[in-house]
Amino acid sequence: MARILIIDDDVQILKMLRKMLELEGHEVVDAADGNKGLKLYREDPTDLVITDIVMPEKEGIETIVDLRREFPEAKIIAMSGGGHVEPEAYLHMAKGFGAQRTLTKPFGKEELVEAIGALEDKSCN
Repeated sequence: MARILIIDDDVQILKMLRKMLELEGHEVVDAADGNKGLKLYREDPTDLVITDIVMPEKEGIETIVDLRREFPEAKIIAMSGGGHVEPEAYLHMAKGFGAQRTLTKPFGKEELVEAIGALEDKSCN
């Protein structure tokens, strides 16, 4: 199973994702913003990163750009429930900057497991 870094400023989302992923057998590391997430990834890269887009400090698009620049092989899933615009607009940008998969909040366990499985099964660039 994968070691996954989740980056989200919503504590409830972090707890929910941690529980879902640990029940699937994954090891989970989490961070409340992009700066903390990047620091954790630089210290000990994970198999996969799941990042929210709208966050304080360093938001998700910046985080994706930095991950892509420093770690081109990183596997990234972007998630968003929207903000000033619809989530699809944020997620479209996230894909353009290097996220291989996107999830619109709220999403179910099946969608999450499928997205992770797709990135585990193949090498994404």
